[in-house]
Amino acid sequence: MVACKKLDQKPESTASKEAVFGTENGLKLYTNSFYSMDFLPKNSISLDAMSDYLAVKSVPDFVREGGFAANNSSGWSWRDLRNINYFIENCKDPAVPAVVRNHYIGLARYFRAYFYMEKVKRFGDVPWIGKPLDVDDASLFAGRDKRELVMDSVLADINFACANITTTNDATRTTITKWVAYAYKSRLCLFEGTFRKYQTELNLGSTANKWLEESASAAEQIIKNGGFSLNTAGGPGVSYRQVFTSNTPVANEVLQSAVADLNLGVLSDANWWWTSGTYGAKASFTRTFINTYLKLDGTPYTNDPSYRTQLFKDEVKNRDLRLKQTIRLGDYKRITSGQLVAAPPVFSYTFTGYQPIKLTLDDTYFDAGALNTNAISLFRYAEVLLNYAEAKAELGTLTDADWALTVGALRARAGITGSLTTRPTVADPYLTANYFPGITNAALLEIRRERGIELSLEGFRFSDLLRWKRGPLMEQEWNGFYVPALNIPLDLNEDGILDVAFYQGTRPTPAVAGVTYVDVSATVGAAINSQLLKNGSSGELTWMKEIPRKWLERNYYYPIPLNDLQRNPNLKQNNGW
Repeated sequence: MVACKKLDQKPESTASKEAVFGTENGLKLYTNSFYSMDFLPKNSISLDAMSDYLAVKSVPDFVREGGFAANNSSGWSWRDLRNINYFIENCKDPAVPAVVRNHYIGLARYFRAYFYMEKVKRFGDVPWIGKPLDVDDASLFAGRDKRELVMDSVLADINFACANITTTNDATRTTITKWVAYAYKSRLCLFEGTFRKYQTELNLGSTANKWLEESASAAEQIIKNGGFSLNTAGGPGVSYRQVFTSNTPVANEVLQSAVADLNLGVLSDANWWWTSGTYGAKASFTRTFINTYLKLDGTPYTNDPSYRTQLFKDEVKNRDLRLKQTIRLGDYKRITSGQLVAAPPVFSYTFTGYQPIKLTLDDTYFDAGALNTNAISLFRYAEVLLNYAEAKAELGTLTDADWALTVGALRARAGITGSLTTRPTVADPYLTANYFPGITNAALLEIRRERGIELSLEGFRFSDLLRWKRGPLMEQEWNGFYVPALNIPLDLNEDGILDVAFYQGTRPTPAVAGVTYVDVSATVGAAINSQLLKNGSSGELTWMKEIPRKWLERNYYYPIPLNDLQRNPNLKQNNGW
């Protein structure tokens, strides 16, 4: 005791408030913890599993009549918010320069904005909590605050983040930068602006334009100052999909990404989910959606009435080159046992014939577990361009120059040659009939088409249906490619090898070697068969018509989980639940 003169010093391993909030390194370590929070998308590749354009192996309970209620709802968790609020409240030590403190507070407020946006999208009105609550705080049993108050607070948070986050470039593309904050602002403001515009029962339509202007302004900041561009390496036939299959983020287009690391065992299950007949949802695109891909000259594929009976091998030709980078078709090949071999759609996986490849790697090695090494984009420049175009179109201020900068650039990357510099003036009747009957603005229709195609499988679709008030699209038939007749083997990729045949009753004999035979009888044994042909012995494939899907007005919000409502009756339940 006499010999030691430094007993007043804290051990270096002690995580006191001074150690955390009194140094920049402490602030950095604390805010790094935010990236693992539960409400954030990480390396998920199945976020669009519940959407209108994917047929899956079972009808989601949420859209099955009587299949969902408050007792199986979820998402009412607030632990992560307390962690964020604790940081914001305590990040005020003058030992750290104000600009540094504000940078890290900006990061915290970015995550708080993200947290609350997810809550509002899911539940509507929620309690706004701007401080860390103790267990005896009366606020724990308060009711919900109005959407307007919560979203104004979210906007204040994201504005602070954009103004104060100082990092403008992260070479790894894994952390939040100023441009990621602006990208998220453009996303959340577009959601809120269009939600208020089309969800008229909120009586917030008069405030919609404010949010749309904020969205366009945030996107414009990135367009003018961020230094990003669309990836065009390799040409129109490969550059789009490179963004999703590259092991390292494509830095000129990707703002933030979930990066895999083989050494750390941080891998995704993209191949396993999208190619397994048992593990994933066996998700495959519907024909109604595939029909929205334009021809290479920029005209709608559906302008030709013969599209209804075109065979798969023909309908995929001369189309937007993103189609061949999104589903198996034509000359698509995969590595199997070290050999590069043709890989047409596999009917042990797909229900419709339109089998996704966008997020998978072209080697069967990756198919049997969480083995994927490709980086999963969280924010990319293409979305920023679409946010800008849509916000401007909704405001009525979209110009030809805006069109060329956004939709025109995306279509040029996809090999489309027409309609790149001038806004369309004639609404596509296929889009109005099948997707957006209330929209007459031709440019807005095309932006929505473009958004569906460009951002497919990236987790945007369900949110888009909510904000456009197009939930009934969840009832749309799960249809597949056209089958001309029974018992006729089809060569799907024109490599001279027959791939699949459809039959009813007894399987044809002798069987053709290598052909997958699919029974489309009304019943198989005593069970109802889910795989049918629309006209009985010919027509489009259909899937699971026997289980109706029903969209009700209440489905625009999830119910407050029953256990949470019982703990705090002041929350009150969402209408209809």
